[in-house]
Amino acid sequence: MLAKIKNIFIVLFLFLVITQFLRPEKNEASYTSITTFEEQASVTPEIQSILQNKCYDCHSNTTQYPWFMEISPISHWMAYHIEEGKEHFNVSKWELYTDKQKDHKLEEFIEEIEKKEMPLKSYTWIHGELSNQDAEKLINWAQETRTRAKETPKDSLNHNEVATNVTDSIVTDSIQ
Repeated sequence: MLAKIKNIFIVLFLFLVITQFLRPEKNEASYTSITTFEEQASVTPEIQSILQNKCYDCHSNTTQYPWFMEISPISHWMAYHIEEGKEHFNVSKWELYTDKQKDHKLEEFIEEIEKKEMPLKSYTWIHGELSNQDAEKLINWAQETRTRAKETPKDSLNHNEVATNVTDSIVTDSIQ
């Protein structure tokens, strides 16, 4: 029986050692991947600070990794959470969203904060809770951003629509 337990611990130890060499890809783009979002969404310095400290690690292509992220299996667990977070809302891809998608993303952003589902509890263990005051600031900012976007004339196209229209006209011109 003791030999069996010893063998289990040896296999577990070897597994942990081997996984140290199998690292997930890091999420380390430059901060410039976020600037389009911050400009288009009129992010103030105060909101920017909250987003940097509580949101961008999982919802952008720029993550600030703590030291323990170098340890497997924690690194794999965190990589999974980051990928999942980016699937739902990735500020680094803000310019790729249509106006309707942007509005929906901000609507979900507000709902997640109101329900206290974001940031995740596992994230707050290290980075701290989102204070009620900061939550209120984020919600107000997101609501104001949605309102401003709805009031913006629809004839001012976003980057994707302009690119699509230019590409479509080039294809049409070359066919004729």
